[in-house]
Amino acid sequence: MSIVFRYLTRQVMISMLAVSGVLLLVFMSGRFIKYLADAAAGELAGDVLFQIMAYRFPGFLELILPLGFFIGVLLAYGRMYLESEMTVLFACGVSDRQIIAQTLIGSLIVMLVVGSMSLYLSPWGMKQVEQIFNDQRKATEFEMLAPGRFQDLSSGGRVTYTEALSDDKRELQGVFIAEYSRGEPGLTIITADVGSQFLDSETGSRFLILEGGSRYQGMPGKLDYQVTTFDAYGLKVQAGSARDRQLDEAISTLDLIGSDDPEHRAMLHWRFSLPLIVPIVTLLAVRLSRVNPRQGRFFHLLPAMLVYIVYLGLLIVARDAVEGGKVPEWIGMMWVHALFLVLALWLQFGPPWWHRRRLIREGQRRA
Repeated sequence: MSIVFRYLTRQVMISMLAVSGVLLLVFMSGRFIKYLADAAAGELAGDVLFQIMAYRFPGFLELILPLGFFIGVLLAYGRMYLESEMTVLFACGVSDRQIIAQTLIGSLIVMLVVGSMSLYLSPWGMKQVEQIFNDQRKATEFEMLAPGRFQDLSSGGRVTYTEALSDDKRELQGVFIAEYSRGEPGLTIITADVGSQFLDSETGSRFLILEGGSRYQGMPGKLDYQVTTFDAYGLKVQAGSARDRQLDEAISTLDLIGSDDPEHRAMLHWRFSLPLIVPIVTLLAVRLSRVNPRQGRFFHLLPAMLVYIVYLGLLIVARDAVEGGKVPEWIGMMWVHALFLVLALWLQFGPPWWHRRRLIREGQRRA
C-alpha cells in the first residue's frame, strides 16, 4: 500500500512543479520587464535587476505554490480517473479517505514551505529590495549612467550619453549632454572627449569634470548660438533623493504582531492566510478532480478554477475589510477559510442523499 501512496504523491508533486514552474516564469517575466523599463529610464542600475528578482523570488513563490498544488492535484488525479487508474485502486481496497489523507500529508509539506516564505523569507527579501531601492534613489546621476545609451536622468531636463564607462564608473569617454538652460530659454549641448568625477571635500558636492570639448547654447532653429571650447569644464552632478522609501511588504512579521495600525494588522492576517489556503484547496481539489472518462481531461478545470478565483477574491475583500475596520479583528479573514472548508467537507462527506443522487446520475450516464 505504501507503494501506491508514494505513487500518488509523486504524481501530484510532478504536476505541481510543472505548473508552478510555468506560472513562476510568467509572473517573474512580467515583473522583470517592469524593472527593465525602470533601468532604461535611468531609475535603476542595470546590475541590480537580478538581485531584485532573486530577493523577490519567495514573494512570487508564496502565491504560486498554493495554486500550483491545487492544479497539480486536479491534473494528476483527473488523469488517473480518465485512465481508470483510480477505479483499479478502489477495486484493490483503497478508499476515498485514504487518498484524501495521503494528499493532505503532501499538502502539509507545501503548507510549511508557503508558511516559511510568507512569514519570514518574503518579508526578509522585500527588506533587501527596499534597501536596493533606497540606495538607487540616493545614487548620483553619474552612478546611474550606462554606456551607449541616451538617458533622461532623475534630475529632469537633462539627457546624457557616454560611449564608454570605466568599471569603477569614475571615467567616461565620448560624452554628450543636452539640457534646457535654467532661467532662460534655449538648449545647452555639451560634448567632451573625457569626463571624470570630482568630489569637493569641503561641501560634499560632486562634479563631472569634462575635458577637451565644446559647449553650444542657443534656441533650436535660430543661428545665434554661443559656442565655447574648453579644456576643462565642471558640471554639478545631482544626487538622488535622500528620503528612504518604505515598503509595507518589508515589515517583519514580529513588527506586524506588535503594531496597532489597521493596515499592518490586515497584512498580518494575509500572511497567516496564505499557508491556510493549501489544505483547504487540497480537499476541494481531491473532490473536483473526479471526472467521467467521457467528459475529457480538462472538463473539470474550469469550475475548479472558478472556485479558486472566488476563494482568493473573497480573501482580498476580507483583507480590505479588516484594513478598513469593517470586520472585527478577531474574525479577520477566518470566515472565508471557514466557508470554503465547510464547502470542501460537504463535497467530500456530504449528506448520503446527495451522494446517492450523484451515484444514480453516474449510473444513468454509463447506461
